[in-house]
Amino acid sequence: MTHTTDQLRQDALAIFQTGIQAADPYLAVKRCLQSDGKQLDIALDLNNTTKRSGNWQKIHVLAFGKAACAMAKAAQETIPTQLVASPIIAITNYENVTELVNIDVIGANHPLPDQAGLAAAQRIAKIAQQAQQGELVLVLVSGGGSALIPYPAEGISLAEKIATTDLLLASGASINAMNCVRKHLSQLKGGGLAKMTAPADLHALILSDVLGDDLSTIASGPTVADDTTFHGAIQALKDRQLWHKVTPNVQAYLEKGAQGIISEPPKPGDAIFDSTSHTLCGSNAISVQAISQSAQNLGYELRLYSDQLSGEAKQVAEDLAIYAHALLANDINKPCAILAGGETTVTVTGTGSGGRNQEMALAFALAAEKHSLKANWVFLSGGTDGRDGPTDAAGGIVDNQTLQRMRNAAIEPKQYLANNDAYHALQISEDLLITGATGTNVADLQVLLLLPQLT
Repeated sequence: MTHTTDQLRQDALAIFQTGIQAADPYLAVKRCLQSDGKQLDIALDLNNTTKRSGNWQKIHVLAFGKAACAMAKAAQETIPTQLVASPIIAITNYENVTELVNIDVIGANHPLPDQAGLAAAQRIAKIAQQAQQGELVLVLVSGGGSALIPYPAEGISLAEKIATTDLLLASGASINAMNCVRKHLSQLKGGGLAKMTAPADLHALILSDVLGDDLSTIASGPTVADDTTFHGAIQALKDRQLWHKVTPNVQAYLEKGAQGIISEPPKPGDAIFDSTSHTLCGSNAISVQAISQSAQNLGYELRLYSDQLSGEAKQVAEDLAIYAHALLANDINKPCAILAGGETTVTVTGTGSGGRNQEMALAFALAAEKHSLKANWVFLSGGTDGRDGPTDAAGGIVDNQTLQRMRNAAIEPKQYLANNDAYHALQISEDLLITGATGTNVADLQVLLLLPQLT
């Protein structure tokens, strides 16, 4: 194959698109469900042939999250019509609401919960509680589900729960601390939905937006056992000097839980989970596997740089350039693909526009120049949801000539990077990655293609 810069750019885009397709929520559900027209088989693991089957009399379908509509449509098309307990429910954020035949699509607010989400949560709770032994509740979970189905614990108002969450967010609390408190103020989170469903069977198909794919973290784990405690929730608030800022009502509820007056969310080993199972149907890790295969199919020698990429975008970009420089110094003589997946961060000090992927792309171009990469190269960094920060771009795709194109347009790329204005720098060099909304979200993917300059 020839490796002009244009060809490298085409290959990088094709590899990236393979990663998005692997996380397509409609296809993800289709991969997991099979039917002979009479019953349903569910894949338990995409890497092997293990399946779950049951002689279910009815199947209730509950979908929530940003990908709920696509996931619900795929399930509807696969499950034998006579088994579907009407109606199928899909709860998603207002922007992703799609009209579907014979599916009740409910819009709710994200990331701040609203009354529409509360009403929707109460509706799915009622369906779960009415499901009978011998029936299946099929739960389709995607990112954003936690905010979209708020169902505060009895006696706690939605406003109180939102205020408590806002306090934790403003304090810089970790996701684990946030989830510990949220689970103990909720009826659905932390295994609450599984508890409501018993004794019916439950299976969850989960599209993960969380690095590491901790099922108890995705949408706050409504179908997964909770290993935290009321004591831990109280401590999480006290550690951040928030205990006296939450309402007396919230304090009293958590204290009753700590005293054993209110039951803990269901724990690992609870009998209710005997009839509960899960399939991870899409994730950043699955998309990284897909882009790895795609790069090899295109003839590139593969290097997996990281499948949990994190850190400051500018520094991560420089570290990647240094890694590539070291590879080239070791006389690699074949086209090489260096791949990564994860989620970097940006410390904003400027007034420009962009997101972490655009910043990483611009920073990589500068680092490649600084470290004198002796190769024809193309680097792509993109968000799988098609949105990078508050912009219309998914990220950036840069090459050997990117900086020259910027300087030819009389701009200095270092100054744009310092002002966190990667969007406008990449716009000028025509290096923005524009995909439009993809309908999925499994964090970010990075593709660096190197063609050594052989002598």
